[in-house]
Amino acid sequence: MLDLRYLRSNPDDVQARLASRGDYDLAPILERDRQQRELEQQRTQLQTRSNEIGKAVGQKIKGGADPTGPEIAALKQEGNDLKAQLADLEPQERQLKAEIDALLAALPNLPDPTTPVGKDETENVEVRRWGDELIPAIVDPLAHYEIGERHGWMNFERATRIAQSRFVALIGDGAALERALISFMLDRHTAKGYQEVLPPILINSASLTASGQLPKFADESFKCDRDDLWLAPTAEVPVTSLYRDEILDEAQLPIYHCAYTPCFRREAGSYGRDTRGLIRLHQFNKVELFKFVHPDQSEAEHQQLVLDAEAILQALELPYRTLQLCSGDMGFSAQKCYDLEVWLPAQGKYREISSCSNCGDFQARRGNLRFKAAGKKGTQFLHTLNGSGLAVGRTMAAILENYQNPDGSVRVPTALQPYLGGRTVLGAA
Repeated sequence: MLDLRYLRSNPDDVQARLASRGDYDLAPILERDRQQRELEQQRTQLQTRSNEIGKAVGQKIKGGADPTGPEIAALKQEGNDLKAQLADLEPQERQLKAEIDALLAALPNLPDPTTPVGKDETENVEVRRWGDELIPAIVDPLAHYEIGERHGWMNFERATRIAQSRFVALIGDGAALERALISFMLDRHTAKGYQEVLPPILINSASLTASGQLPKFADESFKCDRDDLWLAPTAEVPVTSLYRDEILDEAQLPIYHCAYTPCFRREAGSYGRDTRGLIRLHQFNKVELFKFVHPDQSEAEHQQLVLDAEAILQALELPYRTLQLCSGDMGFSAQKCYDLEVWLPAQGKYREISSCSNCGDFQARRGNLRFKAAGKKGTQFLHTLNGSGLAVGRTMAAILENYQNPDGSVRVPTALQPYLGGRTVLGAA
């Protein structure tokens, strides 16, 4: 959530930066903010006068005035009138505050000054590539789902019978490969200092609001109608709220977490795109990286988070490229974001496998995540950073396509072999 005080003092700057993300009108917020501050000033004046009357009544009675006389009665009547006015103002203030909060909650984060300005993915900036020499020279490469279906590792038809379209049942070596990737990623990240978390998958609305999924992305989430619970769209959501409404000590920062969860998304607006395979499912597995950091370390921690996600692709020897997203293509909560895109031979192009975002204090404001510096008064909002480390299904897709053999078998990346009982090939005749 944006800082209302900054918005109030710098409306032109906020409006200009938001314009690079879409069409947003600040006038309704500023008008309600003006009205609320006027009511607050009026309430303060009324409260001050009410207190004065209370003191005056006591002083006059103490000075000999008749407690039942007309002078005291007039003062008490004025006091009662003031209390009635105050009672009328309180709900008006509450209503205005609720409207301001709702309007603020619908605004995305402000792009960082180093974020390229652009309208969509066509204006993202490539930062680097890795593994060009590893791109396999395969004639007519099979798509990952063709390999998976040929060996019986993926069954989309039976998954549709169980649930609906855009689900998959992983069987045999398909399930083993998925499990191996999850364990491999978690082991790598915990070795780098990330503390593993296994959070709840069912999460409440407050958690979704804190991370920025609500209210904007309600239609893309699955909700349990009988409860205030939703299926997690990503581990970012529950991990953001691990410390919600808490005040941490500065000495506790930075805090690094990694978390594996199944993720659930409706993929609203994606109909007709990636209808086959593992790229765009309603349920998929992901290992998430998350950092709670001091604002002064935010940029450096973001760059390291990107490298930690890249390290998984490098260990698996999968070609990829790193893009810095432009303002028009960033996620709602991000102020700066890098995407990692892995090479998929069957598509002949790079596809997203991780987004690594610096959210600044945006999520911290929504979730009231603060820290207190030693020897200083007051508290400060910390910064949150997150990134996929990695999307497991898409990693499997990349392995199947990049490591496929002419006979349809699949080589196992060296780093992954210990997680598959030392096997070097899957699907060999």
